Amino acid sequence: MIAEPDGPEDRLRRFATIWSRAVFPVTSTSATRPEFEEQLLPLARRLSEALAARVVDTDEGRAVGAALVDAHCTDPEALTRSLDCVDAYLVLYCGGDGDREDLRSRSARLQHAMAAGFAHALRERTLAEQEAIAQAALEAQGVVAQALHATEARFRAVFEGAAIGIGIADLDGNVLQVNGALLRMFGITDQTMRGRRVQEWTHPEDAPQTWTLYDELVRGEREHYHLEKAFYRPDGTVLWTNLTVSLLRDADGVPQYQLALMEDTTERRLLNLRLRYEATHDALTGLPNRTLFFERLEKALNAGEGQRFGLCYLDLDGFKTINDSLGHAAGDRLLVEVADRLQSCATAPGEMVARLGGDEFVALTTGPDTESEVDDLAARIMNVLLAPVRIDGRELTVRGSIGIVEGPTGERGPAEVLRSADITMYRAKSAGGNRFELADPEADARAITRHGLTTALPAALDRGEFFIEYQPLVHLGDGSVRGAEALVRWLHPQHGVLGPDRFIPLAEHTGLIVPLGRWVLEQSVRQAREWRERYGENPPLRINVNLSPCQLTHPGLVQDTVDILERAGVEPDALCLEVTESALIGADDDLLKPLRRLAEMGVDIALDDFGTGYSNLANLRRLPVSVLKLDRSFTQSMQQFPADPVDLKIVEGIVSLAHGLNLAVTVEGVETGAQAEQLRILGCDTAQGWYYARPGPPERLHELALVDATG
Repeated sequence: MIAEPDGPEDRLRRFATIWSRAVFPVTSTSATRPEFEEQLLPLARRLSEALAARVVDTDEGRAVGAALVDAHCTDPEALTRSLDCVDAYLVLYCGGDGDREDLRSRSARLQHAMAAGFAHALRERTLAEQEAIAQAALEAQGVVAQALHATEARFRAVFEGAAIGIGIADLDGNVLQVNGALLRMFGITDQTMRGRRVQEWTHPEDAPQTWTLYDELVRGEREHYHLEKAFYRPDGTVLWTNLTVSLLRDADGVPQYQLALMEDTTERRLLNLRLRYEATHDALTGLPNRTLFFERLEKALNAGEGQRFGLCYLDLDGFKTINDSLGHAAGDRLLVEVADRLQSCATAPGEMVARLGGDEFVALTTGPDTESEVDDLAARIMNVLLAPVRIDGRELTVRGSIGIVEGPTGERGPAEVLRSADITMYRAKSAGGNRFELADPEADARAITRHGLTTALPAALDRGEFFIEYQPLVHLGDGSVRGAEALVRWLHPQHGVLGPDRFIPLAEHTGLIVPLGRWVLEQSVRQAREWRERYGENPPLRINVNLSPCQLTHPGLVQDTVDILERAGVEPDALCLEVTESALIGADDDLLKPLRRLAEMGVDIALDDFGTGYSNLANLRRLPVSVLKLDRSFTQSMQQFPADPVDLKIVEGIVSLAHGLNLAVTVEGVETGAQAEQLRILGCDTAQGWYYARPGPPERLHELALVDATG
């Protein structure tokens, strides 16, 4: 049994040993393995210190990657093995007692930085080599020309001693001479090479202009050309080269030969392909990532006339619950299983699946008939999610919501298509999830409008775009105006006047309801003071202000109300705060405490929309309310004559119960005189509705009060 290293230096040394053993076999170095280990030890120390730093310095990772190139670890396999070692052992041997999840995240960032540093250093080295090769090529061209005319010995020295592949052929393409470097590249003998013709070296990945350039050169129409070209070796493998071909002329300027200079770029190309793959594929699932998906989607949307596309945007239902309850490791395994299942759904030509991030996936299908294909694809996805996923002995049920966008190509861009799919997916989720929905332009427009209103809300409050209208509260006994309910409106620059149903839910969702509600309360209390100064205190006019559930739970509610009343110089009995019945269903003492404090101060509390919830009537005695506001559904049943006797009995019972508990009763939605009279007979105290007045400016209340005073 091998004992674990004791101190941090021992553990660091152990990590460097493992690293050197993994990388040494694929490193072109004259050093021994122990000597190579000593070269890696300071790099391991830099990684260890970067891992433990307060802020991860990715420059350290880049420097380590560049140092690998300086240590002759230029083989792509050396980078692969280095990253594998760092991933497996850096946290284990150099992580100390830190948080493992945080350390692994730091290690991953260092690995990405190492890869970037390695690629950059390798590129810089390659550019330097290419410059040297280009210089050598120019020198070789001049020397070869002189050697052909002067001394064969000098030409032979350059030709055979060059590190790059050099070949000479006549203008018909017959290979005349090649050097040893070129023979080693191709893995063939000089005799075999001499029997070849240049025109035989075609490859399926040749650039379209390759042979056009060649023809122009042998005709004497160009002096040289440079491009990247692939060649088949005799064993079937592919040799990638940077190829420069130049035309050699005799002393009279007549074309005689063609000179080819080749640099082997196979390993560098493989590394670039791997880096490209890692940049365009999800590390967890192996699926194409957002970058590659957008490339494919843009290509699909730019297809020719008559082509269509279909997109399925999938979000897993309840994935956050799995992550929170079972941990991120279990969540990751679930995502891998889902990715495998989705991959099995997109096997036809023109279909692909990608992971956008988190638990969001997309599936794309293209072709002339995607209208039915995309529905089939969505159905297949829903079907493969039916089977439970077994993780750590638990069977997890996987469900998903899918938004589908389908249509002809050339009409929309990738961002617009994905936004529509995202909106549609959330519509499916809002409908209960475990389903798919088709995109609806009108629904998209509404969602975009809601989003625009949401983002415009904060600035709207700062710019003073909100205003308040007031609807009078009328006493059913004598017809006098007893106050008004404050109703906030938004004068939007593009959409005009918006009612509270358009923006209050958005304000509640974003938390802006608290400062907006404070502003409404402040303006309304100030208006109440003006009314009392104008009309006197008999009867005292009261202002009703609505409280949202978010305001009700805000810790500053009581103090804000006290401050606003004191600044305005208004007594608490001038204010009535309306709270919906649904907000108080099942309310505990902590929620009711601020309302009780306000009620004790003299502020009236009204239970709004009473009769729409399912609260126990017995709970009324524990609620600090002084007013019940009956929902307008009760008055609507009285529009017909005679009114439904059952509804009349219900209202009569509620009024009797309220009065028995010393509660006043206000009725909303009164639209006719017959309704008002019936409610008066039933004993209701006050009412509001279009029969008396629609919501309007505060001056309207003055007009009604004058009519009441003179009537």
